[in-house]
Amino acid sequence: MAIKIDNKIVGYGISEPEKNQSAEEASNVFQLGEPLDRPEKITGTTYKVKTPVTDHAFYITINDVVMNEGTPQEHRRPFEIFVNSKNMEHFQWIVALTRVMSAVFRKGGDVTFLVEELESVFDPSGGYYKKGGKYIPSLVAELGHVVETHLEHIGMLKSNEPDQHQKKLIDEKKDEYLKKNQNSLDASGFPKDAQLCAKCQTKAAILMDGCLTCLNCGESKCG
Repeated sequence: MAIKIDNKIVGYGISEPEKNQSAEEASNVFQLGEPLDRPEKITGTTYKVKTPVTDHAFYITINDVVMNEGTPQEHRRPFEIFVNSKNMEHFQWIVALTRVMSAVFRKGGDVTFLVEELESVFDPSGGYYKKGGKYIPSLVAELGHVVETHLEHIGMLKSNEPDQHQKKLIDEKKDEYLKKNQNSLDASGFPKDAQLCAKCQTKAAILMDGCLTCLNCGESKCG
């Protein structure tokens, strides 16, 4: 609202907010999570990753801290990540990325979003297929896959693996397809003419009875 001043201005002053009001506003600040402190003892798991695009294997170590130890709510969560390799070609960006990831781990809160972010990174020059037929779009996505495996191992993520009933149905579909098409399996254990599944990124989808069905995760366009 505008106020008209009829008299001549001969001085001015600056008003400051009351101290009580500032303290009240500060108390309303919401912290997303308390940063984790490094304990004296820490448990780690190391994963060996060999890719067709590098000469040497990568050794990915993820260290965990135990939260609420000795209580029914006891659980593990990642605290830091390291990558070691004789291959120095990617050393600079790997160190930078793992330091940022470790900072995110220590910040607390939900860190599972890192999996999707990392696995969605693709290499412009093309990705590669792992043993088992899974397509990996980049080395960063490979790192994301390892993080996903680890989070499933410590219970922060649920496994996407088919259950026993689903596996039985998938095996029946595979046997039926091989009998009808006289098709042999490749090194991944899936038919040689299989296509890439959009859900699990594995070259295991086959066209059967006019429907594209994945022999790895069970995904089917026909329901």
